[in-house]
Amino acid sequence: MDHDHLKHIGEMTSLSEVINALAEQGYTVDFNLKSSQINGGENPIQEFPEQFLIDKHYRFEGESDPDDEAIVYAISSIDGKIRGIFVNGYGTSSENFGEEVIKQLKNRTD
Repeated sequence: MDHDHLKHIGEMTSLSEVINALAEQGYTVDFNLKSSQINGGENPIQEFPEQFLIDKHYRFEGESDPDDEAIVYAISSIDGKIRGIFVNGYGTSSENFGEEVIKQLKNRTD
């Protein structure tokens, strides 16, 4: 799968711009939703992390508030049938659940 179309997104400045651009590229699943809201079951990246890869990530740093720091991950299944986003804080706003999930995923370039 060609992921060059994601390179231009890094030029955008806001979290919402990146999320909207990724949605336009087919990253429509919200992996941040609670398990019962995704396909009626467990969150697939948590349940089957070996089946998903991080295609790209985008880091946002709050200029005046450290709580505004976040990373947006563009994630897809190995077969490319499921594509979505996962947003996690970092630094002081990091969530343990998010960090644990992301640590289990490999980058597509690996």
